[in-house]
Order: sequence, then C-alpha cells, then structure tokens
Amino acid sequence: MIALLLRIVGDAQRRPLLRYLLSTTVYAVSEGVAFGLLVPLLTALLTGRTATAGWWLLPLAGTVVIGWIAHYDMGIRALLLSSAWRRSLYDRLGEHVVRLPLGWFDATRTGQLERLLGRGVTTATLSVHLAQTLIGAVLTPVTIFVFMLCYDWRIALSVLVTVPVVLAVFSVARRLTDRTEAEHDAAAAEAGARLVEFAGAQPVLRANGRSDDPAGGGRGQLDGALAAQHKAARREVTGALPGLQLGQLAIQLAFTAVLVIGVLLATHGEVSPARAVALLVLGVHFLQPFAVVAGAVVALRTCRAAIERIDAVLNTPPLPEPAEPRELPRGEGGLSVEIDGVTFGYGPAAPVLDALTLRIPAGATTALVGASGAGKTTVTKLIARFFDVEAGAVRIGGIDVRELSTAELMDTVSLVFQDVHLTDGTVEENIRLGRPDATDAQVRAAARRARVDPIVERLEDGWASRVGEGGRLLSGGERQRVAIARTLLKDTPIVLLDEATSALDAENERAVHEALDELAAGRTLLVIAHRLSTIAAADHIAVLADGRIAEQGTHAQLLAAGGRYAALWSEHERARGWRLTNR
Repeated sequence: MIALLLRIVGDAQRRPLLRYLLSTTVYAVSEGVAFGLLVPLLTALLTGRTATAGWWLLPLAGTVVIGWIAHYDMGIRALLLSSAWRRSLYDRLGEHVVRLPLGWFDATRTGQLERLLGRGVTTATLSVHLAQTLIGAVLTPVTIFVFMLCYDWRIALSVLVTVPVVLAVFSVARRLTDRTEAEHDAAAAEAGARLVEFAGAQPVLRANGRSDDPAGGGRGQLDGALAAQHKAARREVTGALPGLQLGQLAIQLAFTAVLVIGVLLATHGEVSPARAVALLVLGVHFLQPFAVVAGAVVALRTCRAAIERIDAVLNTPPLPEPAEPRELPRGEGGLSVEIDGVTFGYGPAAPVLDALTLRIPAGATTALVGASGAGKTTVTKLIARFFDVEAGAVRIGGIDVRELSTAELMDTVSLVFQDVHLTDGTVEENIRLGRPDATDAQVRAAARRARVDPIVERLEDGWASRVGEGGRLLSGGERQRVAIARTLLKDTPIVLLDEATSALDAENERAVHEALDELAAGRTLLVIAHRLSTIAAADHIAVLADGRIAEQGTHAQLLAAGGRYAALWSEHERARGWRLTNR
C-alpha cells in the first residue's frame, strides 16, 4: 500500500517517507529492547539483588530515551508527511483533472470526484499513521522474540508456535466481519437512495394526497429498505461479535500455552521462578500487538480503497496534446467546421455516429435537428473535443482539432448547453468567466444583450448577488441568460447552442434570440433545438438520423422534399395547435 501511495503522491515524497519509516523503525525496535531488558531487571529484583537491578536500569533508561526521541521525531514527521501528501494529492489531482476530456465529467464521475477530493484524500493520508501501527506490530514482537530466544529457547518456541494459530483465527474473524459489513453497506446505500427518492417525490405525492399512504408513492419501498438496513445492521453487530471474541480467545489461549510451558519449566527446575515470571511478562508484550493489528485492519482496507480510487483517476489518460500545435487564422467571417466520416460511440454498443459527414459553413447559422438520442449533442461535444473520434476527423478552419492546443480550441469555440452550471459566485463573476480581462462596461453590455439586467435589478445585492452552488438561487431561465451573456462576452468565432433557449419564457426567448442574431453576425453558429420554430430561419438545416445526415438544405427546400424534416415540422405544427379547454 505504501508503494501505491508513493506512486500517487510522487517521487518528491520518497525521502521524507524513508526518514519517517526510519524513526518508526527505531521506535518500534527500542520498545522491544526496553521490554527485553525488563527480564534481567525483574529477575534481579525478584531474587533480591537490587544492586544488579540498578545496573540494568542504566541500559533500560538509555533505551527509553532513544525511544522517546524517535517517537517525538516520528510524530513530527507524521504530521508533516500527512500534510505534504494531502497537498501533493490535491495538486496532482487538480493538475490531472483539468487535462481530462470534458466528456469524462458525467454526473456520476463528478459526484465521485467530489467525494474523492473531500474524504478520499483525507482517508488516503491516514495511511501514514497506520504505517506506524503496522511497523510497530511487526518489529516490536520480532525484537522481543530475539530476546526470548536468548533467554530461553523453549519459551521462545512456545510463543512462536502460537503465532500461526492467532493469525488464522484473526483471518476467520475478518472474513465474518467483511461479509456482514458488505451487506450492511449495500443495505444502507439502498435505504439512502429510497429516502432521497421519497423526499424528492413529496410535491407530487402531496398534490395527489398520497403523502401519508403507506402503500403508495414509494413509501412501501422506503419502509422495506429501512427494515432491510435495520436487519443488516443487526447482523453486522452479531456477526462481528464472534470474530472479536474469537480473536481475544486466541490471544488468551496463546498466553495460557506460554504460561503452562513456563510453569512446567519452573516446577522442574529448568528455569528459576523469578526468570519464569519475567519471561511470562515478556510473552504478554509479544502477543499484545496482534490485537492492535486486528483493530487496524478495517482502517487499513478503507485507506487502501481510497488510494486505489485516487490512483484510478490519476491513471485516466488525458486527451493528447499536439507536439507542435497549430494556430487558427483569425479574421472576419468566422471559421468553417467540417465533420468528415466521423464514427463515435460511448461504449461497446452500436456507435452513436456512423461515418457522419457534415460541413458547417463559416459565418452562417446551421441548425441540426433529429429525434431524441440521434446524436445531436454528441456532434457539438466532438467539435469542442470533449472526446476524440474513433474514425474520421473534425476540422475547424481546415485544421484537425487534434492538432490544436486545448487553449487554442477553447478560445475559438463557445458552448451553451441545456444544463447550465454556474459557480457559487456573483452574477458579475459568472459572466466575467467568459473573458476575465473584460471591462465593467463590456460585462454590462453583454448582460444587457442577454437580458440579464432585469435579473440584477430584482436581486437585493445587484451585480454582487451570489447565485448559489450551481446557480440554484436563480431559475432555469435566468441561469440560461447568464450563460448566454457569458458567451456573448467571450466573443469567439464559433458558437455551439444546444437547447440554449429551452428554459426561457416566450418574452425572454424573443429577447435572447435578438441577442443571438447579433452574435451570429460574422460568426459560425451551430444550433440544436427541438422546437423547430427557433431554427426555421437558419441558413442551413441538417437532419440527423441513424448516425448520419439523412437530408440537408434550407427550411423551404426540406419542406418541399417531404422527407424526415417535413414530418418533424408537421408534428411541430400539430403540437402548436394544442389548447386547454374547459368543459
């Protein structure tokens, strides 16, 4: 585990770790030596030779001083090392995560990363202190055994014979505990999920008068999950007790065996009673660390699991950066986008895009339509290089996106997706993310064009109002307008809009479309929208189906062709005629 941890914290921490391990080793050995020196001291005391016992106090005192110095140094180094490892892990994770493909950050991985950066890093660094426990549990008994071997090989052998028995019992106890712990963890996770589900369904349940119905709205499933968790917790406690009792029983039986051997040797005159008592004291200290190791096993497994999760993230390969990145031409008229024979999928299933070819002209508005799941959002993600294509190429201005640096690509493409995420800052700070060096006047102008100024006027602190984590203090439409203002401020040659106006009411949607019309002037705009009325005026419309472009042209041309687009438009027109009536 230490080797694995060294790999994730980096080679710079190798020397501090070796110094810490040296201090820990000196302390563990000195502890064993101190216990070993107790035998002649106690023997002398029990036989009335106080002067001899006094002389034995000198090496014992020296050993204790050395152990105290090593323990102090070990404690200081443990604190410094755990702090350095925590800082190193945060730095390495931060540097690596920002280089990972943007497509890697789905909802599940984002939640895992959040837990990893919190409890995961802290748990991983606890292995520093566990190393002290494990080293002491090995070296101290070994040192004691060497002294026992020197004093009386028969008692030493009796102690050594008990070790495999104790370890076997602890192994059985660990297996019993592992099984019940796994069952309880699974039951607790299920109960937590059911509880969150039930809490989230409260508006629907109360609206239908089912909040108190034990059989409806998931209440029965929640009760069943809670009952299962209670049974699993009870089994965990009852399952752990035999293991704990077996471990203690094994240690007691091992000590009893040593006691019997010592008594037999003393009664037969092989060993003096005083020496037998002293050796039995030494035997107790030999067996004591095994109980400490048994108690540290759970913490050890937890630390190792956290380290392995961190290692898995650090081993996730980032998108390769070109050795000699190319630069895109800058000027009026935007940049063209070419999707040439692209094949891409998210897993072993059939690819989402299959030899897709599409040209998005520079300085024009191109709309991409199709059924849900056709791969429209995937196209935008490949243009922004959230992923690398499996086959084919995506080119901007005639240059493959894989030949562009990440910074160059991000300075060229702006994205506004349906799911908008804002940082827990002020309205102004979230808009300024588009261009941190923008002046206040430029920020205000972008906000005005995206109709963010009415939002600011209603907020108590105006531009300094915080939007909450993820923008939760704003409505969905307000978050969209802030994101569009940020895009307007960034002012890139290519803009990708994925359902960017889906959360806006009719009045604000019209205002935002006016702002987007200004943004589209002289720029390349790719628009994805389910509501076809928002893209009817596009310069070019492409219909995506079965992973390929089924048809393309202007709105009028596609209607006249009577194909897929015409069918989608017909459904759209019928939906517009729906009305709620009173009977």
